[in-house]
Amino acid sequence: MKSLSLLLLISSTCLFSQKIITPSNVSLDHKMIQDETSEAVWYADNAGSKIEIGSIITQIKKINKTDLLLKTSVKLKQAPEASWTDSTIVKSRNFLPDYHSSYNSMRDMVIKSGKSQVTGYYLDKKSQKKDNIDLPATDYFDSSSYATMIRFLPLKENYTSEIAIFDYNPNATAKGMMKAYILGVEKSDYKGKKVWAVKTTDDISNKTSTVTYYIDPETRKLLKQDMDMGGRKMFLEVIK
Repeated sequence: MKSLSLLLLISSTCLFSQKIITPSNVSLDHKMIQDETSEAVWYADNAGSKIEIGSIITQIKKINKTDLLLKTSVKLKQAPEASWTDSTIVKSRNFLPDYHSSYNSMRDMVIKSGKSQVTGYYLDKKSQKKDNIDLPATDYFDSSSYATMIRFLPLKENYTSEIAIFDYNPNATAKGMMKAYILGVEKSDYKGKKVWAVKTTDDISNKTSTVTYYIDPETRKLLKQDMDMGGRKMFLEVIK
């Protein structure tokens, strides 16, 4: 009986002491990280009907031997002239962040990642209030890039993990270092193709929102993305 109790204790310790994924320990399938440009249509769900919000063009580009550019451009259907662009530079080998900028009609944000400090600014265009960012942080993924990084993890059924991320929003309770969570991975089908359905959440939403990524297991390309924002549902469908 004592041996059984000891075995259960050791097993439970291993189960709940899973290492949080960081750039210093992440394992990625690097051969799958290739230059790509994709376009997705962004929809909102309205009682089962699809309402088009806009389109999103996503680019992954190796800009040199060590750095990777992740760029997202959003076009809103109701405001096609409005510009919304996010750019993030990370290290190709482990997605260690270097730089992140986000510009849209509501605010501008620039973040520079140092070894132990994040600096930059956040400008609210409506109020013209500018917040200087200067926060301690180490060994993390930028909140704008971890969703792409997930595609290249050693995914398998029932895979779960915690991921160290950094996010800044002046209106949020939590700023700086926090976690994202892979809640589970399942085999699924999308338009007749076998895919990984990877369900996630994070501390940015205080775990009230979930995002499910439908990923081609052979190419690791994203095919679809479902978002449940506390009951408000949206989704992206990649068209090319």
